[in-house]
Amino acid sequence: MTTSSHNAAASSAVPQLHTDAFIPYMRNVTRCEASLRELNLMWRLIESSAKMNCPQEAHAILPMMAATRAGFEQLEQDLVHSMVHQSVTGVMAALATQAQNVIDTLVRNLYERTADVGFLATDSMLCRYVAGLADGVGVQERLRAYRSKYTVYNEILLVGLDGTVLAQTDGDSPVEGSQDPLLAHTLQSSSYVETFRATDLRPHQTHALIYSQRMLHPQTGEPIGVLCLSFDFDGEMRGIFGARAAGLQGSNNGVRSVGLLVNGSGQVLASSDPHWIGADSPVPTYHNSAPSLHIHAGRTYLVQTAASAGYQGYPGPDGWQGQIMIPVEQAFANQSQHLLEQLDPYVAQGLLAHAHRFCPPLHAIITAADTIRRVVWNGQVMTAGDTPDNGSDGTRLQAVLEQIGETGARTNEVFTQSIRALYDTVLNAALRDNTLLSRLLVDLLDRNLYERANDCRWWALTPQLPALLLAVQRDQATDTQVQQVCAQLSHIHSLYTVYSQLVVYDRSGRIVATSLRGETPAGAPAGWQNTTDDVLQHPLLGQSIEADTLTQVLALSSPQAYHVSPWRPSALESSQAPTYAYHAALRSDDGQVLGGIGLVFNAERELQSMLDSAAPHNAATADSATRVLYLDRLGQVLASTDTAQPVGSRMPLPVDLLQLPAGQSAARAMVHAGQYCIVAATAGSGYREFKRSDGYREEVLAVAVQPFGAEQEDAIAAVRRRSTCIDSMAPAQGGQQLREMATFFVGSSLMALDAACVLEALPAAAIAPVSAGRIPHCVGTMARRSRGALTGYVWVFDLNALLHGKPTRVTAQSQVVVLEHAGRRLGLLVSDLQGVARFADSQVIPAPAMAPSQHRLVDALVKANGGSLLIQCLSAAALLHTLQGQASATAAADAHRHPGREENA
Repeated sequence: MTTSSHNAAASSAVPQLHTDAFIPYMRNVTRCEASLRELNLMWRLIESSAKMNCPQEAHAILPMMAATRAGFEQLEQDLVHSMVHQSVTGVMAALATQAQNVIDTLVRNLYERTADVGFLATDSMLCRYVAGLADGVGVQERLRAYRSKYTVYNEILLVGLDGTVLAQTDGDSPVEGSQDPLLAHTLQSSSYVETFRATDLRPHQTHALIYSQRMLHPQTGEPIGVLCLSFDFDGEMRGIFGARAAGLQGSNNGVRSVGLLVNGSGQVLASSDPHWIGADSPVPTYHNSAPSLHIHAGRTYLVQTAASAGYQGYPGPDGWQGQIMIPVEQAFANQSQHLLEQLDPYVAQGLLAHAHRFCPPLHAIITAADTIRRVVWNGQVMTAGDTPDNGSDGTRLQAVLEQIGETGARTNEVFTQSIRALYDTVLNAALRDNTLLSRLLVDLLDRNLYERANDCRWWALTPQLPALLLAVQRDQATDTQVQQVCAQLSHIHSLYTVYSQLVVYDRSGRIVATSLRGETPAGAPAGWQNTTDDVLQHPLLGQSIEADTLTQVLALSSPQAYHVSPWRPSALESSQAPTYAYHAALRSDDGQVLGGIGLVFNAERELQSMLDSAAPHNAATADSATRVLYLDRLGQVLASTDTAQPVGSRMPLPVDLLQLPAGQSAARAMVHAGQYCIVAATAGSGYREFKRSDGYREEVLAVAVQPFGAEQEDAIAAVRRRSTCIDSMAPAQGGQQLREMATFFVGSSLMALDAACVLEALPAAAIAPVSAGRIPHCVGTMARRSRGALTGYVWVFDLNALLHGKPTRVTAQSQVVVLEHAGRRLGLLVSDLQGVARFADSQVIPAPAMAPSQHRLVDALVKANGGSLLIQCLSAAALLHTLQGQASATAAADAHRHPGREENA
């Protein structure tokens, strides 16, 4: 199960989430809740004060305050619930991803062990020795040679039918014989047997993971003994848990949680911190129900448990599951990392425009907050100019108006902070999830390719292969000998299905044997089949490997050395898909290099399988699906789930991501390919000795790209709008006259109208695209209502198109400002609202004259904020004059073109 599928599971549990159980552990939520409740109380007090002290004078603003309070109460509930839900969902999704990685990584590793034991149990030298057909000379060294290639084993044993241990590699833990029932079970089975428990085969260990397979007599085919591979279970689990800790380094809950491997009964098999939760401890498990709290050893935890879906048909040990547990008091500690402060503000704003796609609750809350902002703006407009000259009621009303203004500003501030906190939580989860995904992908790749480097060296120890090359060197190879080696390669290939071809070649690079598995190769004769009978007709026989590869293989210094070809199409198969080919030298008894064995990794299939198995699959549309890729250091794509980035293309990533140090991860929100995306990358660092201390270097990056929506043209302007503040003067004192202006944005330009001529603002989403003939800049009509009743309609004109000749891009923040002048009403489509501010006459200056004063749309400028901010003041009279003139000119032109037609403007 992928990260996103866990997210989906968590989301499905939203209705069942008991928020009250989690709020005490979330300091940011409790602070937000307290602020919202304080504001709610303030609005109630203002409303009550107006009703009691100046009911007649305040009658016009009471509906506005009631609407604000009602919206506030709902918003308070929604915001708190969403913050709790997103926090819990984010933590649970992260724990689920980690738990899944623990079990999937282990199962993929153990799958390779099932193939190893099947191969080694057929080794002719070992079988002859166990059958009594040969002495034990060289057997011990041979077993140790195998073990040196595969460091995942801490013991290899050969056991006779009576339980006598005939040979073993671990001299520090000698075993003479065994009575373990697994031996009898293995002798009766035609397949491998997997055993995990205490066993006398590993007397000094509390438990052992043994893979056993019966060995057959080379001549009669009867069972003669058992081969046992003891897997380094404790070391492997330390490695898995260590990789998890490294991946979570610096995150919020990395060191605060404990990783576990549990069985079907919830008993701990391995722990990342045995001092915290030890092996054999019974722990509670969690399976896809509503997030809830679990108590273990007197402490309360959040728990995620994950089972493996299996790998290549191998399900893993019965009942084994990965599990992560985190104390609830630690789960949400310091959760907010103020990521928005580190983010390009234009990217942050652009992402918010797509909140409906990646966080519907966040989108709904932004919409609700914008609605309340509009209600507050309307209240400010409604009360503008209503300052009484004298009288106690007037003084009381003035106090109410001042409280409305101050509380409205405070409301906007709290909304902004709360939304940013929620957004920060969502963004942090996306960055963390994609980072974990990229780390999982490089871990899967490094572990898989580690096995490939081991396979070529292990199989090079098969005695029949150098024997064939010696015969070829002496020109004594027979068709039967070639057929037998090809059959042996085919048997190996049947156990290790990740390859597209296996070949053996001599010192000249000429292929002398090949696997018979897979599709019919290019160049095969008519009627040719992949069978032993047709082996001598195989088109690869007699062909040569690449010259540069042969040079490298002949120069390998020891049986521990190997060579990997560069990423490119292989000459050993018909496919032109690029891949890696793994080579080891085949040597005579005296160490002379006779040739080599080459294994062509089926990279196209296997790398794609890794990506597909890990990539999230719960996106609503293909456009929103997370893409995952493997890249080299130059950005060349090795494998991809992104159709826009096929294999061989180059991905344009920032240089610092391509140059990440080995083992390091980085993630950021950025614009990529015209989309706002979370991009996470991790540089591979190898596994065990592979790519670390064995001399081989081939660094691969795993990249996860989660798109959220197309880049917004208006994002820069939106940032400027929301970051603009106006210093408004205090109420008039001592007869001083102040001008009250309703301010709003057209694009990124701040504009104003005399508040006395503004009636209200309405959401642009309510514009009805009713035709107004060919009247320029008219975008439709808008219904006006009072106390729920329809009071009339106004035509709406695009102010940006009128002023700048460019249509307004309508967004969720777009508004329609309704103004009235000389008995005429109209609506102006604007980009966003700002507020109502007071300015001294000295701050207002005439605009430069470019036309007669009565025709100038912008007739004045306001020097706000000490002159650092310039506001363009529109003339309502000029707006009406201009729009009426354009309408009349259009009507006259139409009448001239169509005589006899009467039109009403």
